[in-house]
Amino acid sequence: MNLLRPGQDGYAEEAAGFQTAVPSSPAVVVAAESAEDVAAAVRYAAEHGLRVAVQATGHGLTAGTDGLLISTRRMTGVDVDAAARTARVEAGARWEAVIEAAGKHGLAPLSGSSPDVGVVGYTLSGGFGLMARRYGRAADHVRALDVVTADGELRRVEPGSDLFWALRGGRDGFGVVTAIEFDLMPVGELYGGSLTFDSADVPAVLRAWRTWSAAAPDTLTTSLAMVQYPDLPMVPAPVRGRHIAQVRIAYLGEDGDDLVAPLRATASSLLDTLRPMPFTESGSIAAEPRQPHGYHGTNATVSQLNDAMLDAIGEHAGPGAAAPPVLIIDRLGGALARTPETPGVGWDRSAEYVVRALSVVGDDGVATVRRKHTKLFDALAPWTTGRLLPFVYGEHAPEEVAESVFPAADLRRLRELKRRYDPGTASGPGDAHPGRGNGAEIVAIYSAGRSDR
Repeated sequence: MNLLRPGQDGYAEEAAGFQTAVPSSPAVVVAAESAEDVAAAVRYAAEHGLRVAVQATGHGLTAGTDGLLISTRRMTGVDVDAAARTARVEAGARWEAVIEAAGKHGLAPLSGSSPDVGVVGYTLSGGFGLMARRYGRAADHVRALDVVTADGELRRVEPGSDLFWALRGGRDGFGVVTAIEFDLMPVGELYGGSLTFDSADVPAVLRAWRTWSAAAPDTLTTSLAMVQYPDLPMVPAPVRGRHIAQVRIAYLGEDGDDLVAPLRATASSLLDTLRPMPFTESGSIAAEPRQPHGYHGTNATVSQLNDAMLDAIGEHAGPGAAAPPVLIIDRLGGALARTPETPGVGWDRSAEYVVRALSVVGDDGVATVRRKHTKLFDALAPWTTGRLLPFVYGEHAPEEVAESVFPAADLRRLRELKRRYDPGTASGPGDAHPGRGNGAEIVAIYSAGRSDR
């Protein structure tokens, strides 16, 4: 087990994540290379009264840690069983490695818009991906997990276990996942890409996409993004300095051009990248940045998209808004609206769309970003049904996050399981010595009946 402390070579690199707006200064970092290293790290934390956090890429980092951080970035093994259509992936692997390995067999994982994201954190959050309306959440297709629990024991977690339910959508707090096994889909290619429209056409495109997406087949997963591009030389000329609306499409069908014809007829596009493509190129659909940066994001699931909502979105995130966020609206429904055979932690399956806002955190700090986001989501409140955990970035109030993303019954069950599997953290409000019971305190996004963390 390789322990790194502040000031030592390699410490800063291991502690750093993709999300740079959340300060983190762990007392010790363990650069894990195996499940045995993870188990030893958890036992060490219990012996020294340290909270435990884990990080692969740090894309979804929500809170820094001053305890022990387990860095899994070296645990990158990917094993594809083509006959069984499954993959076994270690804790530090990114989606790009799974996509490449599966693609050699004409298979694809339920990955998201960015192939640079870590597999485990994405999946435990639920996993809203490019084929979500056809196949559901990535978490719904998990077959087994290897988990080091707070007592330092490595466990195999399979269907029928409370932990199996909790980890698939509950994400944090029960242990450190060292490997995960999940289904692969018989998909070798798709029709994908985007249509990008200029500022003046944003209102019309919003309404056209709303009508078009409402009738979408389950084989289509689509979103609409509104982005203000800077006027800088590295930005492609067609969108440089423009506030654009971009319709993103991942379609599992052969009549893609016919399907998108109504959108192409809405207005002249600045860019049209739609084409049949191998799934291995699916990261080009959203073409998300790969450079670490600081950001804050939140979201709301909504029951509909009416004109009042689209007007509010235009006011707070459109071309005329001051410092508009990146605004993304995703079409839900399809398989996302159906309960899977082996359900995990739930969410509101009746929601029709999710509205997401993401802003870079500048010199004026995250509080300024939060205030701007609040104005937008207050306007959408009459139609809001909840939030999705995968799209909450940089929040620092875990209780508020938990109560907004988990159904009440599921949250109660999660807290009960937290007390069972990590009793050292469940002494109640005001406990001054977390992690000194029967195991280490595994940091959670929800607390076991506490509001002090």
